[in-house]
This record gives sequence, structure tokens and C-alpha cells, in this order.
Amino acid sequence: MSYTRLLSALALLAGIVFAQAPPAAVLAVQGDIATPLSLTADDLAKMPRETVSVPAPDGTKIVYEGVTLLAVLQKAGAPFGKQLRGKVLSSYVLAKAMDGYQVVFTLGELDPDFGNESILVADKRDGKPMGEKQGPFRLVCPNDHEGARSVRMLQTLEVVRLAK
Repeated sequence: MSYTRLLSALALLAGIVFAQAPPAAVLAVQGDIATPLSLTADDLAKMPRETVSVPAPDGTKIVYEGVTLLAVLQKAGAPFGKQLRGKVLSSYVLAKAMDGYQVVFTLGELDPDFGNESILVADKRDGKPMGEKQGPFRLVCPNDHEGARSVRMLQTLEVVRLAK
């Protein structure tokens, strides 16, 4: 094989390797739940979708689209409704971002019979997939007065039960 043909073959091989799509982003749902999950954007797209609008710093509105945190946790078997009584009320969700940022939500504040807090696991912003500084997944808490619990680059949801 000539040197030129070898270089052409190597360039073709490099092009094939670099043209492959990056691995799909995954949201891990784990901890004290019946069914740990690894959800991709495709998995979330198949679940019931909702949108929320939040004010942007410039006074316009940002529209996020995704699946409620409640629906994700219910899919994983977290206790809600009649199961959310007694010691189970000491359970919480630890949301972790890729950069190490963490926030907490109690199961009681998410349950429709208690706090009924609507929090979104968003995968779209203004109709488009979120950029790498925001996503691929983000928690959006439209009723919080500050955005501190709207975790960007969401990677893991861990359900923790304090009292067993």
C-alpha cells in the first residue's frame, strides 16, 4: 500500500470515528425506590409533556418543556398518594447536577395531596434542546421566588428515606 493510500485510509477512518454521535445523555433516578431508572431524552419524550413559563432577566418569558418531576418519580415507584404517610413523609429527593450542585425537595411538597408543587424536568427551552450550559436536562421550579433550585445540567435524582 502506498503512503498516500495509507494516509487516505487513516483520514477516512478518523472521519468515521469523529462523525459518530456522542452517547445519549442519561438522567439517573435511584435510591429508596422500587424501580431505579436511566432515562434518556427519548424516554422523556414518550412521557406526558408539560410546559411552564418563567420570567427572563430582560422581562421576556422563557418557555420550558418536559415532564413533571412527580411523573418521573412515580415511574420509578416513589411513594405518593396513600403511600405517603407516617415515616415515609421523611423522604426527600436529592437532585444532583454534573458540576456537583445539589438541591433537595421533600416528597410531601411534590405530592398533589400535600404541597402540589409543580416542578419540571425540562429537556427543551423555547422549543429547542437546551445547550450544554443548561442541559441536557434541567429542573424548573416556576413557583420558587429565586431560581436556586432550578438545577441546570441535571444528572441524578436520588430518593432518600430518613426513617425506615
